[in-house]
Amino acid sequence: MSLPLGTAWRIARRDLNARFKGLRLLLVCIFLGTAALAAIGTLTAAIERELASSGQELLGGDLEVEVWQRDLRPEELAALEKYGEVSGGFRLQAMASTPEAAAPIELKAVDLKWPMFGRLVLADGRDVGAPTGKDAWIAQTALERLGIKVGDNFTVGTVTLKAAGVIKDEPDRLSEGFQLGPTVIVAEDIPAEAGLLQPGALYQSKHRVAFADAASDPEVVEEALTKAFPEAGFDIRTRDRASPGADRFVRQMSDFLTLVGLAALVIAGIGIAGGVSSYLDQRRASIATLKVLGATSGDIVRIYAMQIGAAALVGSLAGLAAGVAVTPLLAGALQGLLPVESGFIISPPALALAASYGLLVAFAFAAAPLLRARTFPAMALMRSGIVPLARDKRALIATGIGLAAICALALLTTAQPMLSGGFLLGAGGALLLLAGLGWAIQTLARRLPRPANPLLRSAIANLHRPGAPTGALVTALGFGLAAFVLLAAVQSAIDGNIQQRVPREAPDYFVLDVPRDKEPRFFELIQQDFPKAGIRTVPTMRGAVLAYGPKDKMIRVADLKEIPDGAWALRGERGLTYADTLPPGNRIVAGKWWSPVHNGEPLVSVDADFARAVGLEVGDYLTIGILGVERTARVANLREIDWESMGFNFALVFSRNAISDAPHNLAATIDLPANPDTAARGTLLRALVKELPSSSVIEVGGILVEARNLLQQVSLATLAAAAVTVLAGLAVLMGAIAAARAARTYDTVMLRVLGASRRQILLLQLAEYGLLAGLLALVALALGGGLAWVVITRLFEFDWLPDWGQVLAVLGLGVGLVLAFALAGSLPLLRAKPARALREL
Repeated sequence: MSLPLGTAWRIARRDLNARFKGLRLLLVCIFLGTAALAAIGTLTAAIERELASSGQELLGGDLEVEVWQRDLRPEELAALEKYGEVSGGFRLQAMASTPEAAAPIELKAVDLKWPMFGRLVLADGRDVGAPTGKDAWIAQTALERLGIKVGDNFTVGTVTLKAAGVIKDEPDRLSEGFQLGPTVIVAEDIPAEAGLLQPGALYQSKHRVAFADAASDPEVVEEALTKAFPEAGFDIRTRDRASPGADRFVRQMSDFLTLVGLAALVIAGIGIAGGVSSYLDQRRASIATLKVLGATSGDIVRIYAMQIGAAALVGSLAGLAAGVAVTPLLAGALQGLLPVESGFIISPPALALAASYGLLVAFAFAAAPLLRARTFPAMALMRSGIVPLARDKRALIATGIGLAAICALALLTTAQPMLSGGFLLGAGGALLLLAGLGWAIQTLARRLPRPANPLLRSAIANLHRPGAPTGALVTALGFGLAAFVLLAAVQSAIDGNIQQRVPREAPDYFVLDVPRDKEPRFFELIQQDFPKAGIRTVPTMRGAVLAYGPKDKMIRVADLKEIPDGAWALRGERGLTYADTLPPGNRIVAGKWWSPVHNGEPLVSVDADFARAVGLEVGDYLTIGILGVERTARVANLREIDWESMGFNFALVFSRNAISDAPHNLAATIDLPANPDTAARGTLLRALVKELPSSSVIEVGGILVEARNLLQQVSLATLAAAAVTVLAGLAVLMGAIAAARAARTYDTVMLRVLGASRRQILLLQLAEYGLLAGLLALVALALGGGLAWVVITRLFEFDWLPDWGQVLAVLGLGVGLVLAFALAGSLPLLRAKPARALREL
């Protein structure tokens, strides 16, 4: 007859130590996995909720229409006004200057309706709207670069402005994208008055619409505008995708964090299995006693399932609390990159999901050792220290059911089922690989010739003797060491992208809107102070691809239901140029370049990656729209482009006779000699502002610093997240060694009885774990490196630039920790009393 549940719980509670002695590994593993998932889910939900709820404020309206190098035509503006209130303005790069200093800025010209959503807050606490007259709201960094204070004057183009206030909080900053200079906000008419909107100048006009009918669907309005003006070159965004860059980054981070959470779960599960096995082995005598007193196998399962369930519940609750507590730290690391609250965030669905994962993992990985102990008679349990218990097929079924539930939950709740499914399949494959490796190690150790060294001979024998925990150790050590490799490879690859690629071959300055008739004077100004400076100028304008394909079957972009993957050049307007010779850093892969004096059919050279994405071939045609005028050219060749050169790179390069008659200016790069004088640089900037007031200079150094800071923020958040897998790996390593310790007691006692010294026993442990760790280091390098490659190249779309020296050093640290834990786990064995230990067998 089975024990009542109340009686079973009283026995379980009395036997359960208040500090969960023996179940601490289970607690730690559940805690780490649940905390990781709770933090991941809470942070992601908070960001997505903020993006969804603040879409209007982030965008500055319900819908935004952006077009390059012109303002909206009357009929286009009228079409927008049918849907509600419209606020317009301009965005462009410019130079701000005083008699003593000059600084590149991002000029934002807005009308009196701005901001329609949100509020602009100044550093002095004032809530203000658009500036009027010659007043300007100015970023603190621009104020510092110009060496002025609030109330002082400065010049932009040909207009003198007054710094009327310092910007503290700009409501639509995130939707404006990456900044090439500090922001200066002015009245809508200032750019034209300053001479910055001349034909050919590179500027954007932006118009935001606040719908009169709040129920209007932005996607329907976007479709209607695109259909009404298919050739206008509109780049349209809606409140649902107010910041595509932020949406993409959230998706990438969410995918990465999902992988981290799943990895932590897999590693934690292995630790749970080892921890429960170790705990039940310690309770062997108690289980046998209960059976002698009449407890059934079902009673044993209920009693110890209650203990394990209580520990799992406590670990899950502690993990949920830790996940909520750590979320503000992760939010702080992402501050400025994404809109996320800085305080504590509670997301009940995310917490419920994390708790479900934690309890399911506990069930799946604890079932096998628990059910294995239920079916054997008391005598077998009493002697299991030297006679290992056989496997129970029902335990495998229970484990399979638990794993299937985990996989189903992961696939049903993820936004990226293919990614999660691929990872789960990969984790399953890795488990099978490690299981096969464990079997292979045991088989190989059994067949190796017996070494003459007794310590090495005993270490090899320990790998294949009956009841040897080699399989469990191989799995635990493989995943544990792989976690070290994952962390080091991801971190060093991000650092490699920051340090090795970003600054290489970058010019000192980009200069926009250099008038073509002022090109000789431009060269003269630079070479006065820097005669050895490298200067390159290219014609530049903006245009949109309208159609492409064979001449008689061209595809209109406006008719596409969906832009093909990789066809980014079809989205809105892009930079265009013309050239007589192949641009530096480019290589022809199909077709041939035209003659420098070509004057026949208009031709175009196309980026090979873009051509593959849309199916363009040499001989096909491409139609573009520049300032409302359509131009068609034949594809003469396809090019591979070195996008990392940070020079001028264009997906589309035309022959001179194709587009040179359109209004346009020049863009330039300036490479100064090494270690240029700071004062001379300042003089150059002021001279350029004075002689070419409509041109704007972009300091590449500042861009690189901002890019480096952004990447470092990503790196910090990545490091914090990936560290969870390392902590789980450490717990698994300690648990695997602790689980094997009980089985070592008999061996150690017998060796000591036969005269082995403490030093020999420690060396034996080092030899055994050293052999395993050495073999598994290579496997961990492949597993961790492979997952890191997926994270870096597929999720973050960075270059694969790990520092293998650093990776190997961290892997060596992991191997060292394995040996240290092995030694630490052996010390209690040395203190075991032989007589007592033999009596307890």
